[in-house]
Amino acid sequence: MLSLSAKIRQTLGEKVKNLRKEGFLPAILYGPKIKNLPLKVNLKEFEKIYKKVGESTLLSLEIPEKKIKALVLIYNVQLDPLSGAPIHIDFLQPSLKEEIETRVPLVFEGSSKAVEELEGTLVKNITEVEVRALPQNLPHEIKVNIEPLKTLEDEIFIKDLKIPAGVQILKGPEEIIANVAPPEKFEEELAKPIEEKVEEVEKVEEKKEKEEEVEEEKT
Repeated sequence: MLSLSAKIRQTLGEKVKNLRKEGFLPAILYGPKIKNLPLKVNLKEFEKIYKKVGESTLLSLEIPEKKIKALVLIYNVQLDPLSGAPIHIDFLQPSLKEEIETRVPLVFEGSSKAVEELEGTLVKNITEVEVRALPQNLPHEIKVNIEPLKTLEDEIFIKDLKIPAGVQILKGPEEIIANVAPPEKFEEELAKPIEEKVEEVEKVEEKKEKEEEVEEEKT
């Protein structure tokens, strides 16, 4: 099991910005049997751990000052809306006897004849699923084998997934996870998202300009 070290955080409120400049992330630890505890963790160490465990794998959180070594989940990561960088972390110390709900990513693997031979495009309708399980039974990921997609009419459903024992997927069994779109249809659909993304970028740039103006007024 992977472990992450944390320190008690004295800095609260708006002053947490200083922590980020020093390479730390503000965090909080909570759970049914523990009082809320403000913490700070090293940004680089957290990013390495987060890539490996995500939000559905238990890790050992060590707080030497309090002599605490707790099994926790990275329950929520707040991201900066502009940069996408993490700005705050919620660590949950769950009860190992009670089921919880969280999201698990889908990992697509294998090869599809409809893609390779018919020049279709793999369409991933669902990339993560919400599950319910005991914390120790939560899977890090759920694999999706795309080999059954041999024709442009084939589809993969929630009911086709191989789920570990003790895990329940909170989606309908007939929901479509993936299918293959014909080349011409995919090109038509591709145009619309591009236009939408251009609009999103413009909105982000406008927001950034306004924030810069506010900062200049403060100085």
